Amino acid sequence: CEFIGSTKTLARSGWSVCFRRNVSSSPSRLQGCMSAWVIDQYGTNGSLRFTEEITVPTVSSPSEVMIQVHAASLNPLDISMRGGYGAKVLKLRRDPMSVMGSDSEFPLILGRDVSGVVVDCGSEVTHFSPGDEVWAAVPPWKQGSLAEFVTLTEYEVSHKPKSLSHTEAASIPYVANTALSALVNAGGLCRDSSSDKRVLITGGSGGVGTFSIQLLKAWGAHVTVTCSQNAEGLVRGLGADEVVDYTAGDAAEQLEMMDKFDVILDSVGGETEQWAMTMLKPWSGAKYVTLVTPLLLNTDSMGLLDGAFHAGFTLQSKAIQNMISSGVFYRWGFYAPDGPALDEVSKLVDAGKILPVVEAQFPFTQVPQAFQKLEEGHARGKTVVRVAEEDDRLAEDLVQNSHTETADWEQAAQETAKQK
Repeated sequence: CEFIGSTKTLARSGWSVCFRRNVSSSPSRLQGCMSAWVIDQYGTNGSLRFTEEITVPTVSSPSEVMIQVHAASLNPLDISMRGGYGAKVLKLRRDPMSVMGSDSEFPLILGRDVSGVVVDCGSEVTHFSPGDEVWAAVPPWKQGSLAEFVTLTEYEVSHKPKSLSHTEAASIPYVANTALSALVNAGGLCRDSSSDKRVLITGGSGGVGTFSIQLLKAWGAHVTVTCSQNAEGLVRGLGADEVVDYTAGDAAEQLEMMDKFDVILDSVGGETEQWAMTMLKPWSGAKYVTLVTPLLLNTDSMGLLDGAFHAGFTLQSKAIQNMISSGVFYRWGFYAPDGPALDEVSKLVDAGKILPVVEAQFPFTQVPQAFQKLEEGHARGKTVVRVAEEDDRLAEDLVQNSHTETADWEQAAQETAKQK
C-alpha cells in the first residue's frame, strides 16, 4: 500500500485497512486498480461496462480527500450524461487544454452522489481525517461515484448525518446542492426569509422536489406541489400544504384558483414555463427559477462559443421581457458543489426535519438495472446503488429485495409529519 504516497500518517493506516478489505486475488487489484462502471462512448444503457481495471484515484493536491464509496445514487443527469449531454462543456471543464486537441474523456464514470468513508487526506485538509463517514455530490466534470473510490476537494465534502445509513445518505447530496443553489442563489430564499412566502414546486415527487418540500417546510414556507395522483400521499407526508394532481385536469387551471406565488421552482420545463409566469405575484419581486435550461444543449449542438452566446441571449431576453411585462424575475438554477451547505443539511436531517426518500436500491452488480429503473420515469424519490459489500449485506437484512416499497415509506413519512 506504500504506492499511494499518503500525505498523513493516519491516512496511510486508514487506507491500508480499507484497501485490504476490498482487494481480490486479481494481480491488477494489487497494482492499484479498482472496480467501476464506465462508458467508453455515449449511448444507451448498453454502453455501460463493468471493469476492475480503473486506476484508483489518488490524492493529488493538498486540499483533496479520498473516499471509499459505500453507496451512490442516480439522478436524471446521469442518464443525460450517458447520452452525451453537456459533453463539450464538461470535457473542457475537466481539461481546459482539450480545446487544443482531441484527447478522449473516456472511460467515463457516472454517478453524482456518494456516501462513504475517508481513507486519505491531503496535507492541508483540516476538516476530515481517515475513518470519517462523509457524503458529497460529485461535480459532473469529475469522475463519478459508481466506483470503489472517488477523490474530491474537502470543500465539496461534508460529514454524513449520524442518523442515516450510507444507503439513505447517498440519496440526498446532489439534489440538496441543486435545490439550495436554485432556491437560495436564484430564488432569494433562506431560513430567515421564507416564513411568509408561497412557493410552488412543479414535479414535486422527484429527488429535487421531495428534498425541496422538506427544506422549505423546515424554513416555514407555504408549499404547493404538482404531481400525479399516486404520488400525493408521498408529498403530503413530506409536508406539502397543497397538491395539484396534473392527471386530474389542466394543472394551470387548478393553480389559477389559488393565491399567486412568491417563488416557483420548475423541474419540469417545456410548456410549464409558459403558464408558470402568470402564477407569480406581479410587481412584488417574485421569482421563477427553472432547472431545465438550454445551456448545455446549445453548446452540444452549436459549439462552445455559439452555444454559450445563444443561451446567454435567450436568458437575457426572457429576463427583460418578464420584468417589463409583470415585474417578475426569470432565472436559471444550476447545481453548485457546496460542502458547507451540506453541513447545514446534515443538521436538519439529524434533527428529523429532512428524511431520505429512497424509492429503489440495487447492488453494485446491477447498475444497468438501476439505470433502467430511473429511465422508467415518474420517480418517487431516489434510486440508490449499494457499492460496498458491507452495505449490501446490511441492506439484504433490512430490505430482503432491491426495491423499497414506496407505500410503506409514505406511511412512515406521514406518521413522522404528525409527530412533528
